[in-house]
Amino acid sequence: MPRTLIEIERGRGEPLYRQVRQAIEHGIASGRLDAGGRLPSSRLLAQELGVSRNTVTAAYQELVAEGFVESRARSGLFVNPRMPARPEPEPAPPQEHAFDWSGRLRGREGDRLPHIEKHHDWARYPYPFPAGQVDPRAFPARAWVRALNRALDRPHAAWSLQDCVADDDPLLVEMVRSHLLPARGVAVEASEVLITIGSQQGLDLLGRALLGPGSVAAVEDPGYLDARHIFLRAGARLHPLPVDADGLRPPGTLRGVDLLHVTPSHHHPTNVTLGPGRRQALLEAAREAGTVVVEDDYDSEFRYEGIPTPALKSQDTTGQVVYLGTFSKFLAPGLRLGYLVGSAELVAHLRELRRYSVRHPSGHLQRALGLLIESGDYQWAVRRSRARLGAKWRLMRDAVNASLSWASSPAPGGVSLWMSGPEGLDCRELVRRARERGVLIERGDIFFLAGLDVPAGPDLLTGPDLLTRPDLLAGPAFQAGPDLDALRHFRIGFAAPRADVIEPGIAILGDVVRELLPAQ
Repeated sequence: MPRTLIEIERGRGEPLYRQVRQAIEHGIASGRLDAGGRLPSSRLLAQELGVSRNTVTAAYQELVAEGFVESRARSGLFVNPRMPARPEPEPAPPQEHAFDWSGRLRGREGDRLPHIEKHHDWARYPYPFPAGQVDPRAFPARAWVRALNRALDRPHAAWSLQDCVADDDPLLVEMVRSHLLPARGVAVEASEVLITIGSQQGLDLLGRALLGPGSVAAVEDPGYLDARHIFLRAGARLHPLPVDADGLRPPGTLRGVDLLHVTPSHHHPTNVTLGPGRRQALLEAAREAGTVVVEDDYDSEFRYEGIPTPALKSQDTTGQVVYLGTFSKFLAPGLRLGYLVGSAELVAHLRELRRYSVRHPSGHLQRALGLLIESGDYQWAVRRSRARLGAKWRLMRDAVNASLSWASSPAPGGVSLWMSGPEGLDCRELVRRARERGVLIERGDIFFLAGLDVPAGPDLLTGPDLLTRPDLLAGPAFQAGPDLDALRHFRIGFAAPRADVIEPGIAILGDVVRELLPAQ
């Protein structure tokens, strides 16, 4: 019951018990007290109101006698559920001078970019292929519950429950440093690790620390849309760099670029891997230009053929590569935990920025995750998940080649397939019609910068780049409107659906494609 429902006026000349009764009666009649809802005990309500228990008891007795309240043995007092339905609330009087928020809210450069559309009800679709979601049945629930419970026992409870101000849980930092990063070829000290609320917070912190009005952020094209939003909101201009079957194509120079965001292990969204020669060329260009390289290693655990490549950070000899990792893609996106690896000086600066926005990620979740890794349950769950996703990847690969009208050789990693359809395919219409048939996929045109009217960076492309991709040039080449080549791409996730719905779902998708492209 709301504490503000009853107001006692001792000098009003009316008995206190009657004031209590009338207030509760009005609360029931007006609907502020739900029908069937439980009322507080006479002792508790008396303490709240500062009156004697007899006063509240007398009020309750009258309410019971008049049918507003009913007493249930060994349960307490409840609002009578058979009370008449609450009346329709009277409309609020019009506000003559409503506050003008539109004149106070600051505009955001990122508003001109599209957003990644997510369907929160994806599980109700018979053939759900969203990217970035996981199958809840694959989550290591028992091991996670054990870790959560252990995190509240001694000696772990202190780190789970205390205000750590700007510090991270030392156990989780040590697990990241000694158990996770060595597999990526990265060796660092504890002072070079920052725990984040997902890798997206790491990007936000870097944008706030390193970018501002007049700065330039180079991004892959196609590329990670949320990173572009973050960099634009920091005040930076964007410079797109083209991506092909071998990953990002390094420009002749990175001079004038303050920050470069790259996804070398599995490019987002195509999943291709950046080759060794291009990695070296990119690092050399960054060293020559003094550009900070942000390596977003969001799902390197999931490679199904061949040997995983070491992190770009493992080849960093100058300390200007910042590495981002996340637990969201493997455990669950809802947990929102990740980590950032960079120089101790950078991490200390980012820690101060984080302190004055969220202080630190949940101590309980940090300690539980540290215990999960320490116990070996995390590594076991990763291996199990990799095997399960590998089987789904093969099913999806075979299904798209059997049902779609063009051959596809998807990259052997990640949690989704990037599809490049024939000329004339409009992914927007494909997504709409497929959804009407119960098949949920994602459009691919939103991952391209070409055709969008956004603040662009300097002209860095030289030589062959100018001849093959003139649409990537900054300035007038960025015209508002859809890019016809970008419209033929779409994305199919395979982490969330059951394995048995992949083949029939893709068969329906193939039917939709044939409806849109009857001549193909």
